[in-house]
Formats: sequence, structure tokens, C-alpha cells
Amino acid sequence: MTTAAGATAQKTPLLQHAPLPDMLLQALRRDNEVVDFHALTDTAFRERASEFEILLTNGEDTVTRERMRSLPALKLIANFGVGYDGIDVQTAAELGVRVTNTPDVLTDDVADLALGLLLGASRQIPAAQGFLESGAWAGGGFAWTRRVSGSRLGIVGMGRIGEAVARRASAFDMAIRYFSRRAKPGVGEGYEPSLMALATWADALVVCLPGGGETKGLVDAKVLQALGPRGILVNVGRGSVVDEDALIRTLHAGELGGAGLDVFASEPHVPQELQGLPNVVLTPHIGSATWQTRLAMSTLVVENITAFQQGLPLVTPAA
Repeated sequence: MTTAAGATAQKTPLLQHAPLPDMLLQALRRDNEVVDFHALTDTAFRERASEFEILLTNGEDTVTRERMRSLPALKLIANFGVGYDGIDVQTAAELGVRVTNTPDVLTDDVADLALGLLLGASRQIPAAQGFLESGAWAGGGFAWTRRVSGSRLGIVGMGRIGEAVARRASAFDMAIRYFSRRAKPGVGEGYEPSLMALATWADALVVCLPGGGETKGLVDAKVLQALGPRGILVNVGRGSVVDEDALIRTLHAGELGGAGLDVFASEPHVPQELQGLPNVVLTPHIGSATWQTRLAMSTLVVENITAFQQGLPLVTPAA
């Protein structure tokens, strides 16, 4: 940034607290100094802590009360992602720190992946490819799998992503019901106030819920057993919503038909017990990972930061 006289102005320091895409970092660096928190020594951080009004994070990061209190000038947490359950929003509110996220722009990509995982797990597509590539096809055909079209789909969480999943599933002639804290006005699919009842009815459950204390372990062993040995669980919400230990037990005991998972309890750690199963499809949290969506998310982060710096209303305030 230069002044009218041509002198270089000092750039605003932004504290990067989590990995972010290069396209976003490059855009921010045009007018700001992006400082990687993890590259700072403890001494260097303490010396610079009072400079940072803005903290950059992502949807998988954790921003604790202690971190916020260590930044005396903090006024904005700009989150690259729609989920912000890792941010202590109560402390942020107490300290007068605003939080932004990147909603809406990733809805279609996540819903697309949810249907892909459902198809992949139901038809065991990755296992079928491995069967072909191993040469086993010469000894006989691949094991029969289960149809998706015309089956019964339960959606856990009817937010933007849940609605997008429902639209896609309707093209497969699926019967659709959903579970959430309350019925959502204007939604045509049937509301089921009991998650257990929904799991008992459904051939597949797609989890679209955010993380946090209210949803942690909501999909437990009883729900998975109700879904049953022919049922498929798909999770594109947060790994914490599903009891991962119970999921492993039910899969290995044959009490659940299969799973398609894009999110996990302790990312990037994925339990070995979930890997290598023919009826389980795993992806490394790529729900929004397309060039188009990551560009749109990056643009929203920049727009929120620019609005804050110019004293304008935030574009997508989360808290």
C-alpha cells in the first residue's frame, strides 16, 4: 500500500491461526501483513500480541478462551468455513470480538459429495474398483450391493445443506424424512421429531449437523443399530456428531450396512479400524474442496475483513 506521496504505508498485521489456501493468503497480503502464529516463538508472540485486531482461522481449527485473551487488541475472528464450533463464541461475545464465516457458497458442493458417498458406500464403488484392479474379476463377479433409487433417506439436520441433499435425493425417487430440533417451515419433506424413529425407518441417514456440545455423539450406538445391517450412514457435517467408537463396533459386528464419511472425530487422524472395509468410503474432509467454492469462500473472507477495516457492516457475521 502506498500513500499519495508514494511512500510505503505500514501494512495491517493479521494473525493466521490455521492453514488457509494460497489464493486467500495472496489476496490478503496485498494490503496486509499475514503473520503465521505457528512460525512465532513464544517470545515473539508475546511481543507482537497487542498488534493483532484480526485472527484468521478455518472450520477445523480451535480458538480457545485462552487464545482470545492472549490477544488484547482482538476484534474480529475471520473463519474460512461455514462451521465455527471450534471457536469459543461465548468468550468472543464477552470480549466484544465479532466472528464471521463463509455460509451458502459451499452448500452445493457438500450436498454433491453427500450423494456421492451414499452411492459409493451403497454400491461399494471403491471396493469394486479394487476387485477389478486386483484381477479377481477373472474368478467371478463382484458381490451384489444395494440400490439407492427408490429407497428411504433420513436427513439429520435440515439446514441449507440438508435441503440441498433433499433436492438431489428427490431425483433418485427417494422417500425423504428429516430430524432436527424443530420442524422447519416451508420444507416439504416429513418431519420426524425422534432420531431413533428416523433411523428405524430409513435405509440411509445423511448427517448434516454442525458440531458443538448440543450435537456431540448424537448419532450413537442405538441410532446406528436402529439403522441396521442394511443401512448406510453418511456424515458430511462434523465428526463429533457421530460416536466414532460405536460406529467402528457396529460396522465390524455387521450391525450397520456401511458408511460414507468425509468428517472424523480427531482430524486428520482416521482410525485404522475404519480403513480397508469394502462397505466404507472415506474422504479427507473435501466437502467444499472445489476450485469454484474455495474461491468464493476466500472472497467472502476478504470482503468481511475489508468491511471491518472500513467500519462497514460485516458481510456474513456468524456471531
